[in-house]
Amino acid sequence: MTQAALTTLSFEQYLHYSDRTDTRYELVRGYLVPISPAPWPHSKIAKFLERTFDTEISRLGYPWEAVRGDVGQRTELSSARLPDVMVVQRADLDALGDKPAVLDVPAQLVVEIVSESSKVDDYLYKLAEYRAQGIPEYWVVDYLALGSARYIGAAKVPTLSIYNLVEDSYEGNQYRSSDPILSPTFPELTLTADQVFRA
Repeated sequence: MTQAALTTLSFEQYLHYSDRTDTRYELVRGYLVPISPAPWPHSKIAKFLERTFDTEISRLGYPWEAVRGDVGQRTELSSARLPDVMVVQRADLDALGDKPAVLDVPAQLVVEIVSESSKVDDYLYKLAEYRAQGIPEYWVVDYLALGSARYIGAAKVPTLSIYNLVEDSYEGNQYRSSDPILSPTFPELTLTADQVFRA
């Protein structure tokens, strides 16, 4: 995790920060952390999940929206993340108006897709932050072992971990290969781990 600035920013300063480049930043305990462009498989999985969630939301008539990559989630006093995919209440998005698109209220569901540089963040720091923020469901999609041995520390088999908030703690389940995914947010979802990884 490389920090872009030595001075810390408040959450409000982050909302209006611009370095006049196309670099995207997360705010981690007051420090700007640049986000690297995602590899193509990462982007395909994010797009697939966004479409899958939107289809299910539409089918069920829920007042939610699936968003990919350009809406942030505040997680601490001076931290905000840019999840790969989120499912959020439409009313919460509408309430942002013309303000920067960073939610101050918990999303329904957050997805992080593991990249080489984010493994520790996704499994440790973001897990703790999303739990503390009260995100009901958190997915970690770890596809890095898929067809490649070059990812040191990657799961030996692509693994999708789903963490569900029970009281103040996350309870996790892992899904691999043809395992059907069980999602409390979308209990009727018909999807296997392989369908996500092969998106």
